[in-house]
Amino acid sequence: MKLKLILISLILSNSVIAQVSSTSEYFFAKEFSKEISLYNAKEYVMKEVLGTSNDIVQFEIDPLAAALSGEVTSLDYKCESRSKEGLILGFYGNYWNNAGVVYQGYGFKNLPKDEALKFLNLISKTIEDQREYLLKNPDNNNVYFQYDDILVLIYFTGETRIRLFWKSFDSEWGITAFNRTKRRFEKSIN
Repeated sequence: MKLKLILISLILSNSVIAQVSSTSEYFFAKEFSKEISLYNAKEYVMKEVLGTSNDIVQFEIDPLAAALSGEVTSLDYKCESRSKEGLILGFYGNYWNNAGVVYQGYGFKNLPKDEALKFLNLISKTIEDQREYLLKNPDNNNVYFQYDDILVLIYFTGETRIRLFWKSFDSEWGITAFNRTKRRFEKSIN
């Protein structure tokens, strides 16, 4: 009888502890990929960027690049009827609830076209302008700047590294994924 009570208690306590509520900013994610980002970003673009409508609204959304770390995915969107286009950054990361249970969450940051171009160009220019300083002492030299609500850290460890701090996300955006995003985004808006 005691064994049954102990088993029932363990099962009930584990299921209560394992539940984690989501907010509008963080959702559950099973994996970090362009396909999952594309799937989830469609709802974000409809509800948060374009706005819901009783009319039929056409829009395009295309995943540009996913960082090897899986922590940042970039997507571009365009809606001619609403005259909106821009870049979406999908942030992914692990979170812990108060009981120590790990879950994966994600959030999206919208950068309208002009803001996206400014952001991407600022990162490129900073890398170019600070290259000598970063290479002088790669283990210790870093540069950072704030853009809107994103804190950008750039450093060098054999290759240029970009870390984005946004809300509670700390995501590594590899230079290859960054360059691919910039190139593809510029091509998509021309």
